[in-house]
Amino acid sequence: MHTLIVLIGPTGVGKTELSLKLAKLLPSPVISADSRQIYRDIPIGTAAPTKDELQAVRHYFIGMLPLEQYYSAAQYETDVMQLTGELFKTHDTLLLTGGSMMYVDAVTKGIDDIPTVDEDVRVMLKERLATEGLDALKAELRMIDPQYYATVDQQNPKRIVHALEIYYTSGLPFSSFRKNTKKERPFRILKFGLQRERQVLFERINRRVDQMMNDGLLDEARRVYDKRHLNSLNTVGYKELFRYIDGEWPLDMAVERIKKNTRVYAKKQMTWFAHDPEIIWLDADNLTTEEMLTTILRTTENKTDC
Repeated sequence: MHTLIVLIGPTGVGKTELSLKLAKLLPSPVISADSRQIYRDIPIGTAAPTKDELQAVRHYFIGMLPLEQYYSAAQYETDVMQLTGELFKTHDTLLLTGGSMMYVDAVTKGIDDIPTVDEDVRVMLKERLATEGLDALKAELRMIDPQYYATVDQQNPKRIVHALEIYYTSGLPFSSFRKNTKKERPFRILKFGLQRERQVLFERINRRVDQMMNDGLLDEARRVYDKRHLNSLNTVGYKELFRYIDGEWPLDMAVERIKKNTRVYAKKQMTWFAHDPEIIWLDADNLTTEEMLTTILRTTENKTDC
């Protein structure tokens, strides 16, 4: 039976290095599950694979979209399922890796069948968010869909706006479409998670932010500054540097906020993944890369023989 190996973990834990070596051993291309690396023009801030890494191993869903293009986890599910259908014709095992929780769940569990949002509705709500602010849209969502409002991240404008988009497109509350039923896949899924002691992970994150700045993150932020209103740039790294470019923060403060907000995001990822009993955890602090690769390959072989 065909197998999809899913390698996940919080940002900065070391997924890229391990995934490149694993991909060469399988052999398999790398299917990225990163909701920001999918966009072009922002490789430094998204820690996208380097040109050498992209040349060494075939990658999918890296730098494939313009910043202006809307893309959702539901579309990702559709695209990955189509891609795996083609790749499994020539591969017994494929590798998917990334830290975007919704993208991982879209492939491994499936997204509920949500109506396609009308473009006029999307534009209308985008304008309302800009003119009325998030609080006004939150209040509206609370009235029309209290069930979803009680569970949604109320500081995430993308989630709030999307729920309203569905309502205005279909006339039904977003919660009515959320069945949370796991979809069957025509392949076996094995999930492996990389974990590190929290303080070690946070130190790695801090060093990576410093390296990004040395690599030209500020110049990259300046190049996309005129597009700062786009959802694709509503992410850690760019939001803070835009505040610096606007003159609101000094640069050292912006960099420290990037580190802090990245650590906060990593904690959210760890909390999300901790609720998944299917993940086989690998201790990246105490296992060498070779030991982790051996564990993954042996587990995959044993599962295949079952």
